[in-house]
Amino acid sequence: MLIIKNYVAAVHTFANHRSLLVKGCIICVLLLGAGGSLMAQGDLLISPQRIMFEGNRKSQEINLANVGKDTATYSISVVDYRMTDDGGFEEIKEPDPGQRFAGPFLRFFPRKVTLAPNEAQVVKVQLIKTNELTTGEYRSHLYFRAVPDEKPLGEAPAKKDSGISIHLTPIFGITIPVIIRSGECKADVTLSDLSFSADNTPLLHMVFNRTGNISVYGDLTVDHISPSGKTTQVRWARGIGIYSTNKIRRTDVELDTDKNVDFHKGKLHISYTVQTGDKTVKNVEADVALH
Repeated sequence: MLIIKNYVAAVHTFANHRSLLVKGCIICVLLLGAGGSLMAQGDLLISPQRIMFEGNRKSQEINLANVGKDTATYSISVVDYRMTDDGGFEEIKEPDPGQRFAGPFLRFFPRKVTLAPNEAQVVKVQLIKTNELTTGEYRSHLYFRAVPDEKPLGEAPAKKDSGISIHLTPIFGITIPVIIRSGECKADVTLSDLSFSADNTPLLHMVFNRTGNISVYGDLTVDHISPSGKTTQVRWARGIGIYSTNKIRRTDVELDTDKNVDFHKGKLHISYTVQTGDKTVKNVEADVALH
């Protein structure tokens, strides 16, 4: 899962007019377990997008690279989230019932990196206190947060009005999940409550149902099958997940309207390919009739 925190409005004031000021506004783009092994936010490339400790694996590496024109500094910390039934995320400090944080069992270094243009850095993540792990899944996120320069080059002076100075600073950050699985771990997933609507945009509605003691990640494919049997892919999404503390995840999938298909005829064929590591575990399939 990737969580991208990509903008903060930082406010500086000469007076304590809190009611007039925005103390901080963060816009978050939430992508659980997005596909691929490489992603970018701002000028930072990071790989892989999810760290998984299973079996006897005790150490892993995260590759960072600065593809920008300026030197950048990133701080690294641990954050924790809950997933809502609609697939959203909320930062939490205490685990929900049945949830276990991975943070206490992780050591990572360095905790701050400074990268010159086109420079790369490896962050090592190690598993510790393994004798304290019980059967099941532990999950936290590593947060890579850009540290802004105190005086960026070319910065225009802040505008002042009635003693208040407002300064906008873009702050980029990426979070990636770190998951520890201990003992006997298993999960299953089914699809239910499938329906289709096309009031303005063709949407496929569905509910993922998860059982077991670990999270589920998979790729979703939606094909339109015409009455004559012609198959056209109208949606493909990688890395859709349901966390171990969630029994369901409700999802609305927008379908591609550029494929010249008639969404009033034929049917939609849905395939959710569940994965563990590099292995495909199960294909969950369903159909929705169109009329």
